[in-house]
Amino acid sequence: TLCRADFMRVPLPAARMTAATGRADAVGIAAPCHSPRAEKSGHGTLHPAASPGRARRMTADTIIFDLDGTLVDTAGDLTASLNHALGVLGRPPIDPSGVRAMVGHGARKLLERGLAATGAMTAELVETGIRPFLDHYAANIAVHSRPFDGTEAALSKLEADGLRLAICTNKPVELAKSLVAELGWSGRFRALLGADSRPWKKPVPRHLTDTLQAAGGSAAIFVGDSRTDAD
Repeated sequence: TLCRADFMRVPLPAARMTAATGRADAVGIAAPCHSPRAEKSGHGTLHPAASPGRARRMTADTIIFDLDGTLVDTAGDLTASLNHALGVLGRPPIDPSGVRAMVGHGARKLLERGLAATGAMTAELVETGIRPFLDHYAANIAVHSRPFDGTEAALSKLEADGLRLAICTNKPVELAKSLVAELGWSGRFRALLGADSRPWKKPVPRHLTDTLQAAGGSAAIFVGDSRTDAD
């Protein structure tokens, strides 16, 4: 179980940050880089943003990132694929702004939420729609998806500082690898674990600690953008 909290600000377009060790015994949350200089914990307590010096004292050797909504703005392509699947099922499309709030637990959960937002959601509809969704997304994975502003420079700076980079995402691993390749990032990350890389996935802490182990690190800072990443 994740327990001890430590709060800091991260200079990336991420809304939440988790600091993890190989025992997964620490969790932190950071506000978006454009928010006021205060963070709110899950217990409702406000904490000031930490200084860069405080971040350095954590002595992490690895930075693990979520992918969608953290490193890459994938909302456009996810919206197109979700709406394709909804169309196959006879449902109306959903606006991209609505889809952004649905992302975070993987493709199946996204489809479930899309169905619930447009009518009844049943297991049968999900089974019928998931393949059209995944096939469309695989064929159009980087039509609109782009790294957030400042991400390339931040990754380069972290690498130059000698830190290992890794990805822990709830996207199916082959789709995650495909997106990373399309963005020209092949070979940049020491490890990439997806939703189907293990029998468990976020918010199960072991998904994160397995990523850290695969990257060859001993302690990490995890950067994400959703409640799934902070839990």
